[in-house]
Amino acid sequence: MERHVPALPHAFFCRPAEVVAPELIGCRLVKRQADGSLLWGVVVETEAYSQDDPACHGYRRRSPSNETLFGEPGHFYVYVSYGIHHCVNVVTDRADWANGVLLRALAIPGEPERVAAGPALLARRFGLDRSHDRCPSSPEQGLWFAPAPVAFRVDDLVQTSRIGISQGQDRPWRWYLRSSRSISRRAKGDRTPAVAEAWDVASCSTGF
Repeated sequence: MERHVPALPHAFFCRPAEVVAPELIGCRLVKRQADGSLLWGVVVETEAYSQDDPACHGYRRRSPSNETLFGEPGHFYVYVSYGIHHCVNVVTDRADWANGVLLRALAIPGEPERVAAGPALLARRFGLDRSHDRCPSSPEQGLWFAPAPVAFRVDDLVQTSRIGISQGQDRPWRWYLRSSRSISRRAKGDRTPAVAEAWDVASCSTGF
């Protein structure tokens, strides 16, 4: 019997990126595999981007390559970075206003803790590329966000500046789960927790 894993409602994404980004921490990214099995991971690190932000792809102009970012909220925006790596975002806020959340890291149960600790690693592990651009977050499409478990702690987030950008570094629009060992890069002075003290991704397996 196929498992039914509910998706976040469309309204969840119809808010500014800087509101959605921290609330995506703890949610599960789910992909239905060719054999019907579900690959899933918990979002542990995000970044927000907005059209009035010089680091946003839609800051200067609207073009065929960033058109999805100006589209309806709740769709995946996948772009190629440095001509090599794919980066996965979800569109937020409203149509005709470039706004989105970059997925920076996931924790995947039963796999090496850093297998998806970074945008490129995340996209590679989930097999996501430009063919998934404009795909709505929906079980019917085979790729979606499931809500965080009720018991997930929301008081364990670090908010800091974004990384890997040359403009807009002053905006503190990156969030990550402090107790996770799957973060791409921790803030200065924040040490990776010991294994015995770290959050366990298996605690988010409800429904799977």
